[in-house]
Amino acid sequence: MKPSTLRATLALAALCTVAAPMAAWAQAWPAKQPIKFVAVFPPGGSVDQVARILAQPLSQQLGQNVIVENKGGASGSIGTAAVAAAPADGYTFAVVFDTHGVNPSLIPGLPFDTRKDLAPVALIGTSAMVLAAHSASEYKSFADVVAAAKAKKNVNYGSIGSGSLGHLAMALLGKNGNMDWQHVPYKGGGPLMTDAVAGHVQLSIASVFVTRPHIDSGRLRPLAVTTSQRSADLPNVPTLAESGFAGFDAPAWWAIVAPAKTPPEVLKRMNEEVNKALKNPEIAKKLSAQGIDILGGSQETARVFIDKQIDTWAKVVKDNGIKAD
Repeated sequence: MKPSTLRATLALAALCTVAAPMAAWAQAWPAKQPIKFVAVFPPGGSVDQVARILAQPLSQQLGQNVIVENKGGASGSIGTAAVAAAPADGYTFAVVFDTHGVNPSLIPGLPFDTRKDLAPVALIGTSAMVLAAHSASEYKSFADVVAAAKAKKNVNYGSIGSGSLGHLAMALLGKNGNMDWQHVPYKGGGPLMTDAVAGHVQLSIASVFVTRPHIDSGRLRPLAVTTSQRSADLPNVPTLAESGFAGFDAPAWWAIVAPAKTPPEVLKRMNEEVNKALKNPEIAKKLSAQGIDILGGSQETARVFIDKQIDTWAKVVKDNGIKAD
């Protein structure tokens, strides 16, 4: 046998030796222990809700308990860092929010590389954010806001915090339209809505889930949504793209990620199981009640989407000198 042929044969044998136990291990997954879903925000918020909604069907489908653990802080980066550093054995995943695409450019010294240290598993869905005014406000439409901002009338808006997607979306919108408005950061959706319905801040930008109860009660008037398509929950509210900003699209979103070196077979299986759960009518109804438009799809779909979010908001952060709270 030629030396080159011998080397190739030995290399193939070594590969098979490694691959065989890995394949067997992947087939045995997840029999070893319960699976942990790290919700990277505190209890009660949308990330926590999404994690708990999905944990139930996944437990049944996989025949293994899926336990939700909340690890909030620093816009979701603390929990995500813990998952990036966790054993890549298929038993630890993170449920992340749209801040996952913002944090790489917003937080100095992030203790992990979002692209290299984490593997996208599945994109769960997206949701529109709503720009709203108090029901007694002079702003009856988004066109009124644009006119006031261009006339330098000291327009202000509140978001759930500096560096939040709402903040970045308004910064991008202002830059694209040559408009000036003042950002008022709040510590979450609750405080923002308290001031918005009291008329202490002129405009608010937050998710459909946070804003809709106050629209339904008549205390807030929706002016526009930030997604490229109208929200099924607010079908009569125009998009920003319809309002003179063609192509504008800034959705809130949720996804599942895992430590980067998690076996590909496990990532593929989890992706398949998540997609199965998302097609369950009962689960779909619960997620829709959170204002989420379900997407699902392949791991590659999730990766492309997240990479685009990272690139888009990195430019906005840099161009506008945005800093975290």
